[in-house]
Amino acid sequence: MNGTAVSRTVLERLRAIDWEDEAAAWEHAPSRALLMREYLRRAALWARARGAEEAWPFFDVAEHLDAGAVQTPPDVAAELEDLLNGLAPASLRTTCRAAVRWGAVRDAGQDLPAGLPDPYEPLLLMYERGGGYCLEEYVDLNGTMIRLGDVEGNAAATPFPTLAPATLDALDAEGEIVYYARIGGGYTRENPGGILRRRTDEGRTYDEAYTGDLRWEPTRQLEHAGSDPGGAGHVRIGDIEAAAFIEAVTEHPGGSR
Repeated sequence: MNGTAVSRTVLERLRAIDWEDEAAAWEHAPSRALLMREYLRRAALWARARGAEEAWPFFDVAEHLDAGAVQTPPDVAAELEDLLNGLAPASLRTTCRAAVRWGAVRDAGQDLPAGLPDPYEPLLLMYERGGGYCLEEYVDLNGTMIRLGDVEGNAAATPFPTLAPATLDALDAEGEIVYYARIGGGYTRENPGGILRRRTDEGRTYDEAYTGDLRWEPTRQLEHAGSDPGGAGHVRIGDIEAAAFIEAVTEHPGGSR
């Protein structure tokens, strides 16, 4: 692919973001946290593969590739700098420039190392779901805090299985959320009969099941299981496992996995 198609598409995505939308940041807090964790994981893989550990986590991957000579087209770069004026922190501006430059590398048709994922797509999606972040000891996403950790720990993290908007939306809800998989009768944690969540918000508890209609609906399945339904035909699972199930149901709505 030649020209500026990808780099300009990334620029337009950045241009469409409302960087001050605190309401969206709160609404999408769970999915934004997952997307940030996935970016940190992907960036760690790239940093380790290219000997760029000291540059991690918010860095320009293209600088560490054989394709490093590829630069953002001047017109795109100028428009990008106008867009980034006033945005903070500096690492946010760095990643925006890096994402656009990554688009330029793709536009140039450069060969890229096999087996490594797109480094910036999770971060772009996170920005689109509520703006940027603050960076101190933790990454503050204006709704949740993410511990940075180190390169090795992030590189070894469990991959987030999907970047599909419908799945991301299904993970977003207010309050503290605990997920459970329905097991027994041939169903296992790896292949559950369904997933449920217990959501606590402002002192009230809501039990909900994800249905074949691709939405969360009230359920009484956890009602008699006490404070922790684990062991009563359900097992507690993480948000990444829940996302994998939601993705499978989304691909086959109304049918079996």
